[in-house]
Amino acid sequence: MLEVKSKATFLEQSNKMDVPEQFLEQMQQYQEMMMMYRCAIREVQTKLEILNDAMSVRYQRNPINFIKSRVKSPVSIMNKLERKGLETTLESIEENLNDVAGIRVVCHFVDDIYDVAQMLARQDDLKVLEVKDYIKNPKPNGYRSYHMIVEIPVFLPKIKKPMRVEVQIRTIAMDFWASLDHQLRYKKDIENPEEISRELKACAEVISSTDYQMQEIRKKIEKITKDS
Repeated sequence: MLEVKSKATFLEQSNKMDVPEQFLEQMQQYQEMMMMYRCAIREVQTKLEILNDAMSVRYQRNPINFIKSRVKSPVSIMNKLERKGLETTLESIEENLNDVAGIRVVCHFVDDIYDVAQMLARQDDLKVLEVKDYIKNPKPNGYRSYHMIVEIPVFLPKIKKPMRVEVQIRTIAMDFWASLDHQLRYKKDIENPEEISRELKACAEVISSTDYQMQEIRKKIEKITKDS
């Protein structure tokens, strides 16, 4: 059972969290919606952890290095709706935003990314709504990752509701680059931003090449081990 606070108490606490006033008008529904997104994350993350364990038993190695998850902050949700020119309502969040709930899956090798994505897509109760392969088709700045929008049912005492989760799957090297790129791009008063962008893109190319080299080394080791 959700503990629903009074509006005054919720408003006082939410000021610290920067919750937009529009959402406070429907505070109970907003809390319930965020709870549903958190439940959806747990459902998808559990599936990924089980797949990782199964791969460990069958192939004696784990494709997944670690998993992180997050639910977008209220301010981030509001800003995205406004950037898209959409209504800032709870209904608009569910209808128009696919990345309120997000999971980042960091794998060891590039082929692990596609293995994990295929295994996740084969789950009977999970529906893949959209795929964007930024590994085969990197973004102009060099960003690489495999993105999936999936829909999974969340079961509550009286209802079953499909919820969307964005799953980003990448290697350790891709995650390292993306994290630093994010930090550097948010620095203010950077001189020669074009030069910085070129250097970051060059680093992305080097990291990508290293990813594939490491994968080939792993395959050679596996072949030697198998033949011995």
